[in-house]
Amino acid sequence: MQSCHIHDRHVRHPGRPGRRLALLLSTLLLAVPALLLTTLAPAPAASASTSASTSTSTVPLPSLSATTTQVASGLRRPTALVAPDDGTDRLFITEKPGRVRVYHPDTGLASAPLLDITSAVDESGNERGLLGIALPPDFADSRDLYLAYTALPDGAVTLARYRLDESRLEPLLAQPHAEYSNHNGGQLAFGPDGHLYWSIGDGGGSGDPFRSGQRLDTLLGKIMRIDVSRACAPLAYCVPDDNPFVDTPGARPEIWLYGLRNPWRFSFDRADGSMWIGDVGQGRWEEIDHLAPGQGGLNLGWSCYEGLERFEGGDCAPGGRYTEPVFTYSPYTGGCSVIGGHVYRGREYADLVGGVYIATDYCSSTVWALRPDGRGGYEQAEIGEMPTQVTSVGTTVDGEFYVVNDLPGGLHRVSFAREEPTCRVDRTVTAWGTGTTVDLTVTNTGGTPVGGWTLAFPLALGQTVVSDWNTELTQGGNTVSAANAPHNTTIAPGASVTLGYLAEHTGDASPPPRFTLNGDACAVGR
Repeated sequence: MQSCHIHDRHVRHPGRPGRRLALLLSTLLLAVPALLLTTLAPAPAASASTSASTSTSTVPLPSLSATTTQVASGLRRPTALVAPDDGTDRLFITEKPGRVRVYHPDTGLASAPLLDITSAVDESGNERGLLGIALPPDFADSRDLYLAYTALPDGAVTLARYRLDESRLEPLLAQPHAEYSNHNGGQLAFGPDGHLYWSIGDGGGSGDPFRSGQRLDTLLGKIMRIDVSRACAPLAYCVPDDNPFVDTPGARPEIWLYGLRNPWRFSFDRADGSMWIGDVGQGRWEEIDHLAPGQGGLNLGWSCYEGLERFEGGDCAPGGRYTEPVFTYSPYTGGCSVIGGHVYRGREYADLVGGVYIATDYCSSTVWALRPDGRGGYEQAEIGEMPTQVTSVGTTVDGEFYVVNDLPGGLHRVSFAREEPTCRVDRTVTAWGTGTTVDLTVTNTGGTPVGGWTLAFPLALGQTVVSDWNTELTQGGNTVSAANAPHNTTIAPGASVTLGYLAEHTGDASPPPRFTLNGDACAVGR
């Protein structure tokens, strides 16, 4: 039996609750290092501008609901999808063994592949194979596309151009990756500057054994930026003159960002050009990064940090400056590998989710919605579930969303709707020194009683519950599940229950930012 996913998670805490069979299929069980709290530098603020053809919704995120409809099946371990801007309304879908399939909404999934490079692809292990695809702005004329894959005979992570008119594969750049089969990255995307960006993981294993994340003499643990529209001999591409490390002795000039573990999927916001990255964590934190346009040279922390926490045994340079993620979540929620998505800039649901970043997780299938709040932070909510084992989120030329899932191998169209929350949580916080009390009032805003309830929410980094009242509360990592006590089992329509807890903290006494009641997102009051 194949292990659970292509893009990583070898770590799982013994006894951690899981919601998907995928959590039981992991091939390696590694010890999770203890982590220490420290402070990271905030990420540069991303531009808030939008184009005239897009709209930014003001609908509260808990009022959003994401659903999917399967439109094709029979794919063999799909890994990525893109849409050619050639007037055909097609989607190109990569399959792990080395084929690219074509889907059209009127005719379905074509039986014959667009291209087949299986003879060049090493798909051994769970995470090797054909991993990424990107189409240049001139695809309609050039008929060229770009592929990221692990190559035979030794699993080198490879970027190549494929010329459709000639059925010819042209390798452009390769990074040796023989020791471990995991952490290959593989995302490809053309940025708003017309250059090609490519992600590679840290080389695999556990805990960054090669110290790749913080090194500048390797492409492992990096996102690269190159110009594939021309060649600069002896290279088959050119390195842009404004890449951040072109003048750094010993550094690979292709590097754009470093300090990444396994940036399986990243994307650019069509409206403002900012970059969103989903970086798969070691075992305690999954993270999403949001970077302003043109912010090359940033250090995203791995392996000095995992998420916002210091990684014990990691590679920390004296005086190093690290850019913190804008969102993290714990695998205690049932997750295992973040699947970075896109900011919605389509038209069909612009009034609902315009300007909202959508991501998911391979194991939990939770749909995460994030949106800058205009004050330097981010609104966040869980707004539904994707199909099991989603590996990639893609968009049509018009900006509508599709996803592919690994096993059993399907293509799904994503829809959004407004569904007002059936619960609201109001918060009262009293903080002092290293302690805080949080009183929560949970109101049933729906029309039917809520019985046998569980309120789930995350704690801020460094908070540990000491005691609680009016609930049966358990804490796993930074995740809390507060179940009803015997005397408040049912919440009638319009009625409320109160509960709360006392927690120790290490500096951040902020209240929980989001809540779900029996799995449904709640509105958050004061």
